[in-house]
Amino acid sequence: MNRQIQKLYSKAGKSERLIIGLMSGTSMDGLDIALCSVKKSGAETDVRLLKFKTGDYTADFRAKIKAIFSKKEVDLQLVCLMNEHIANVHAQLINEALKEWGYKNEDIDFIASHGQTIFHAPKSLHQLADYPNGTLQIGDGDHIAVKTGIITLSDFRQKHLAAGGEGAPLAVYGDYLMFSEAGEDRVMLNIGGIANFTYLPANMEASEVFSTDVGPGNTLMDQYMQKYFNRFYDKDAAVALNGHSNSKLLSALLECDFFDLDFPKTTGPELFNLEYLTKAQEKSSTTNLSKEEVMATLCHFSAETIVHAIKRCFGDEAKAQVFMSGGGMHNPLLVQLLQTRLPLCRFLTTDDLNINPDAKEAVLFAVLANETLCGEPIDFGNRQGVPSVCMGKISLPE
Repeated sequence: MNRQIQKLYSKAGKSERLIIGLMSGTSMDGLDIALCSVKKSGAETDVRLLKFKTGDYTADFRAKIKAIFSKKEVDLQLVCLMNEHIANVHAQLINEALKEWGYKNEDIDFIASHGQTIFHAPKSLHQLADYPNGTLQIGDGDHIAVKTGIITLSDFRQKHLAAGGEGAPLAVYGDYLMFSEAGEDRVMLNIGGIANFTYLPANMEASEVFSTDVGPGNTLMDQYMQKYFNRFYDKDAAVALNGHSNSKLLSALLECDFFDLDFPKTTGPELFNLEYLTKAQEKSSTTNLSKEEVMATLCHFSAETIVHAIKRCFGDEAKAQVFMSGGGMHNPLLVQLLQTRLPLCRFLTTDDLNINPDAKEAVLFAVLANETLCGEPIDFGNRQGVPSVCMGKISLPE
């Protein structure tokens, strides 16, 4: 047996595995690095977050990602080079984090890398009859494995596509294993660049679980802030709170076929971008709004799409425990709007479930890797878009 395969087998068989989960989302603010202790698998999975940090991206590195992000036409050579460059930067950030935390690289059993999404193309978006759902994450797993000396799992979304899904959201798999609770209906709401949620039924039936994107979370607000205020995001909703939502623009923003699609469904900045906003303003004759009014309206837009999706699942009198994670949970206006529009729901964060909400997505990939190494595909029944698969390609350091 190949020595590296033997090493893989031995580590997968340990009673406790140290797995680093990585997440770099559409916000591109940095690399979330979550060091997790994972025991067992499946419904018995026991995961503890030991260390967490976000490795900052330089302005130059972020600009290089943006040059190839969410665009139909890009420099193909740059895409090729960035596949390797992103992996090298991520490996460097991992090595620095381990040194900071006092761990040796050989202490770590596995890395679970989401990579950097540069384009997401479900059929609902590309509408090309001869092509399947597509998505592309770059940041090559082999480079991370070689540069860190740690066995790396990556490219998780391709198996989901191959088995009939849209490649997202993958939160359903980790959410079901980590957060299900008998006797309690739960909604795991992640407000990242795109907002998505997982429904976890009180009866613990995997066949009833699903996860879906619902619309823009922070992506439109962040894009607008970066272009017009030279700020990465609207900290504490300071800009939006200085404006008032415009009903005409809000109505125009909500006029999109995506919102009428059945769950589960996926989307991305390929649809919800500043061009989408410009068209809505032109359609609603609101091009003269102040920037503060636009920001307020964008915040209401994100809130309205989340509220609409939850009510679509649970009815107008929706009652559920809603556990938030992602950057949007730090936006006080957005959270206030959700609480006002869903008064019977109880809003908490995953901190109440012992998982740092800023680390949750990175922890998710550690759990997905653990299932691939030590578990079995969860039987989600015949739910469309939720294939019963384990995900992640394995890269060996040597």
